Amino acid sequence: MRSPRLAALELRRFGRGRLPRAALVALLVLPLLYGALYLWSFWDPYGRLDRVPVALVDEDRGATAGGQRITAGDDLTKGLLKSEVFDWHRVSAAEARRGVEDGTYYLSLTMPADFSERIASSAGGSPETSALQVRTNDANNYIVGQISRTVFNEVRTAASTKASRSFLDRIFISFSDIHGQTVEAAEGADRLSGGIGKAKKGSQDLADGLTEAKKGSGKLAKGLRRLDTGAGALESGSRRVADGTQTLADKVDAVHTAVGPFLKDNEKTIGDSAQLVADSAKAIRRNLGTLVKRAPGAARAAHAASTGLDDVYARRCPESAALPDAACADLEKAKEAAADVATVADDVDTLITDNDGDLKKLDADLAGLQKKAQALADRAPHLSEDVDDAVKRIDELNKGAGEVAAGAKKLHTGLGTAKSGASDLDDGVGKLKTGALDLNGGMYKLADGSGKLAGGLHDGAKKIPDYDKKDRDQRTGVMADPVQLASRDLHHAPNYGTGFAPYFIPLSLWVGAMVAYMLIPPMNRRALAAGASSWRIALAGWLPVVAVGALQTAALMAVLHWAVGLEMVRAGGTIAFLFLVAACFAAIVQWLNARFGPAGRILVLALLMLQLTSAGGTYPVQTSPGFFNALHPFLPMSYVVDALRRLITGGSLGPVWTACAVLAGFTAAALALTALSARRRQVWTLDRLHPELSL
Repeated sequence: MRSPRLAALELRRFGRGRLPRAALVALLVLPLLYGALYLWSFWDPYGRLDRVPVALVDEDRGATAGGQRITAGDDLTKGLLKSEVFDWHRVSAAEARRGVEDGTYYLSLTMPADFSERIASSAGGSPETSALQVRTNDANNYIVGQISRTVFNEVRTAASTKASRSFLDRIFISFSDIHGQTVEAAEGADRLSGGIGKAKKGSQDLADGLTEAKKGSGKLAKGLRRLDTGAGALESGSRRVADGTQTLADKVDAVHTAVGPFLKDNEKTIGDSAQLVADSAKAIRRNLGTLVKRAPGAARAAHAASTGLDDVYARRCPESAALPDAACADLEKAKEAAADVATVADDVDTLITDNDGDLKKLDADLAGLQKKAQALADRAPHLSEDVDDAVKRIDELNKGAGEVAAGAKKLHTGLGTAKSGASDLDDGVGKLKTGALDLNGGMYKLADGSGKLAGGLHDGAKKIPDYDKKDRDQRTGVMADPVQLASRDLHHAPNYGTGFAPYFIPLSLWVGAMVAYMLIPPMNRRALAAGASSWRIALAGWLPVVAVGALQTAALMAVLHWAVGLEMVRAGGTIAFLFLVAACFAAIVQWLNARFGPAGRILVLALLMLQLTSAGGTYPVQTSPGFFNALHPFLPMSYVVDALRRLITGGSLGPVWTACAVLAGFTAAALALTALSARRRQVWTLDRLHPELSL
């Protein structure tokens, strides 16, 4: 009898009576308990987080920054309540603490009292980091604690981003303010540069004017020194004349009574003295004319210098002065000094003008003295005849000589004062000239520096950004959250259950094969009794379970697709591949039961555990201990999980073809080993007749 017929006869046994039929139904439904129920129980846990009770505590007092009220805690609380991420319960801190402890709430989120205050501190001198306080209790549920950390990290990021946007917005507004103020400073520097340019021209004019004034004051001082020298000579000469005439008069008066005889004896001496007086009077008249001639010119020169400085000062130092204060002060000193010199020159001129009558009289007296002295000299040989007349004339001469000496002294004193003032004026104007030249050089540097300052401020203003509200919003958004996670899911699993289906489906098929061989013998008894070949015996025990496995697969996938909602990218390929998986698992379980008998059932269960822990169905296998990493490539479920992921969610089919080859190899090897075990079962031994353990 062929193997397929033997397999069909084996399946027909389940149609004989209610209990076998119930057993077959149970055999078909059992994988659903592992596959469908498991996946259904946590099909989309993240989509039902709004059913998880979580305590929400808002103790934030709020804060004020920049004249604005900040209520970050209230704002965050309102946002969380609207988000419905969890089943939020707004409670007090004490209620939240008790609830997390006794399991009423899985966790709690608290906004501390200084939450807003710390956020607002970023605008002050001592910025502080604010903190959201999360309290979990792994004794309630460990997974919820892990999920909450992910959720609250997003909440924290959103809160930090909002605070950063506010802080950065203030910074950009400050940039705009700085830009505006820098532009104003640059415009002020332009005006300063223009004013300094005018001041530079004024300082040059001042220096030129003071150079001319220095020349004029030098000439004035030189002329007054000459006048003073002449006046000194005049005073000395007139004093000598006065002294001589006084001596002469005294002598004449003393010897007047005896003049006759004496005059006869001294006619020559008298003649010589009279000639000396005439010559002296002539010299005095000549010097007096020089003084009168030069004094008005000196006064005019001094007035011209003073007037020139007054004009310079009036042009360069009005109320809106172009020159700096220091330059104006120096120019004012020069103006005052020139005025002083002009005053002194006026005094000299006034002295001469006021004493014009006296000078003229002095000149007339000198002329008269000269004339009389000359006449006396001429008449000296005849003095004896004119003695009376001579005495009278000598007295008049003495009087005139005294008056001339007094006027000459007064004139010399006035010219001495004028000479001193002119010398001081010359020194002062010289210092002012030096200062004006220094000022002019400084003004050139100042003009150059102010130009560079204006240019630098304009360049700086161009480099300082000036953002409007739209630009600020865009830039604060980027800088507050500069790095976005550009996540691209090549083959997206829509929910948690879809992601875990490649793990639980082969688990259910393995359990189905394991239970099937509890009801179906791994080696067909009829074939063994008939002495069939070992391969026919192996296939006769394998094919019924393969048929049951195909039915289990169809039932499981139908429930997962239409009842639970599993969507497969390659549905046909998935079903076909699972038929191969069921056949492979049936072959492996058959061999373990055929070779080891009752103990094989324990080995089947142990092998299932090893496959579940090393297949990488939940976490990547690299995260498991080294033992499971070592087992991973040698067990069939590892390849089944990888292939089902590509078939259900999409991706390259390389792992699918690899898995098919591996499963075919495992199937062939297991069937060969089962045939070898059937061969051995055809030989009876004492161990078979009296087994050590029977299950």
